[in-house]
Amino acid sequence: MPEYIYLIRPVRHEFFDTPTPQEEAVMGVHLEYLKKATAEEVVLLAGPCLDQTFGVVVLRAESEETARAFMLNDPSVKNKVMLAELHPMRVSLMREG
Repeated sequence: MPEYIYLIRPVRHEFFDTPTPQEEAVMGVHLEYLKKATAEEVVLLAGPCLDQTFGVVVLRAESEETARAFMLNDPSVKNKVMLAELHPMRVSLMREG
């Protein structure tokens, strides 16, 4: 099954320093969305950059349309807390376990 990566960046520049209560709530739902997809073996890895620039999600999907739908349904994107961009990729190396 093909792999895709999407990058998410906050809409508001101040997001990392002063998130609003609404943004914090949305990001909690975002985390649960990704946890569920990881348990279902859709998401291979996800996480934020520690330099507060962007986050990444690597996933497997049947098609680019399916990957895009997953990305657009991410609560952080759907609720306009994060901007997202999707790219096809190939996982060449991945440690087992």
